[in-house]
Amino acid sequence: MFRFRPRLVAACLLTAFVAYSASTLAGATIPSFFDPHHVPAKPDISRLRQIRFLTEDDFPPFNFLLADGQLAGYNVDLARAICAELELTCTIQRRSWDLLVPALNENSGDAVIAAMAINDDTRKQADFTAPYFLTPGRFVMFRDTPLAAATPEAIADRKVSVVAGSRHEAFLKTFYPAAERVTFETPALARQALKTGKVSAHFGDAISLSFWLNGAEAGGCCAFKDGPYTDPRFFGEGVGIAVRKGNEPLRRALDYALARLDQRGTLGELYLKYFPVGPF
Repeated sequence: MFRFRPRLVAACLLTAFVAYSASTLAGATIPSFFDPHHVPAKPDISRLRQIRFLTEDDFPPFNFLLADGQLAGYNVDLARAICAELELTCTIQRRSWDLLVPALNENSGDAVIAAMAINDDTRKQADFTAPYFLTPGRFVMFRDTPLAAATPEAIADRKVSVVAGSRHEAFLKTFYPAAERVTFETPALARQALKTGKVSAHFGDAISLSFWLNGAEAGGCCAFKDGPYTDPRFFGEGVGIAVRKGNEPLRRALDYALARLDQRGTLGELYLKYFPVGPF
């Protein structure tokens, strides 16, 4: 029979931090998903003339349309930075989400940059670069909470709101078994339970929570507490740029560009630009 063992849980929670490293800039935590001590050798890109990126337009802050109809977002700026790093011509075309991979495989584009998750299912459809972003889980609490931390010991048997059946609920079941999980059908309802004081904490998607915390709906009530948690068993392997199966020259070129942009600080600058309250 499994028993709650604080030392084991603490060790498992610690592994949630090994998927990325972090630095600080202007007081903000900047995540890095690349080894700062190793940048892959620049591959031969003499046969690459341009990169035709494909993305969607309805997933802010990663991809969205401006008032004048122009594409914008983290992914759009990243695609342009990649092409500048590789000194290649770059085009960015938009497609609906369900047409991105078909367009890639029909050779209507060379790479999909649309915050596409890397997992067993998507690997069957395309090859991927190394991850350039993750979606961690995090706790949110009142700014004046008496809880000093978000550890299993600190939360103990307090009420924590979470979306029913979500990966975040599964994480709580595994590492916070003593907490009283209060489940809701939607993230909005789970957040509202915290804001109205029905629970002591909320655990959810850190990216969505970062925008909630920075918005009028939260009204400055709350803040992140500890974390982030990035255990791939619960929160996935991150998102990458997809290329057609077997297109190794382009995949290696993109991996090289991403690592160089991380080393130069460009990825950190994009993070600060699009995430005013950082999910990390």
